Amino acid sequence: MKYAIIGLGEVGQTYGTALVDAGNEVIGFDPFITDAVAGIALAPSAADAAKDADTVLVLTGSGAAQAVADECLPVMAAGSFYADFTSSSPEMMQKLGAVAGAVRFIDVAILGPVIAQGVRTPLMVSGDGAQTFAAQFEAIGAPITVVEGGPGSAMAHKLIRSVFMKGLASVVIEAVSAGSAAGLDSWIRGEIAQTLAGDGQATIDRFIAGTAKHAVRRAVEMRSTASYLSDLGVPHEMTTASACAMERMSTRNTSTDG
Repeated sequence: MKYAIIGLGEVGQTYGTALVDAGNEVIGFDPFITDAVAGIALAPSAADAAKDADTVLVLTGSGAAQAVADECLPVMAAGSFYADFTSSSPEMMQKLGAVAGAVRFIDVAILGPVIAQGVRTPLMVSGDGAQTFAAQFEAIGAPITVVEGGPGSAMAHKLIRSVFMKGLASVVIEAVSAGSAAGLDSWIRGEIAQTLAGDGQATIDRFIAGTAKHAVRRAVEMRSTASYLSDLGVPHEMTTASACAMERMSTRNTSTDG
């Protein structure tokens, strides 16, 4: 098969190299790269790369998603695949999918760090022909989950997941930083590890029920915690945000009870 890759940064090169190694023809375009990379031929423009490709992979920043689609989709053959890997909003994915015409638009959500995991990074896909596209990438060792719904569905899953994954990472960093500043690094690491290693569903239910029930008291506690972190010289954006969220929940609970 012939693949076109738009955006030849580290992620683009990772997938491009894997596709070349699997015996595919790969042509790429990146305005900042002028030398061929790992067997990937270079085209003078995104449109030139895309026009004869069976599958186009867009691995640019989300800010370029619209411009790349505007350039590539009109020159692509009916039935070919246009896979957008950018972290664009579900709304943008829906918009681009709606103008793809006879080109099969695939919304691709990357669910991990490709730099660390390579082609083994989990992917989630949705859109017309998602199952067929998934089979292409499974052939190079990529684990893929196909979700129902058109373009935007995979990205919606990713962004909801990001609420937890990126939020959790930020909370852990803040807690470990505070523990380190207070001389309690090993202890707080143990507390975090023990919580994360427990019964996940039970922990979720406990968080939801307990926070709703005790929001007033916990909001006060988190304000005190933020003050303590300030004394330690530790940034406390997540702690302050937690206090704000609990104050909102306590107000809502009071209104509901009344």
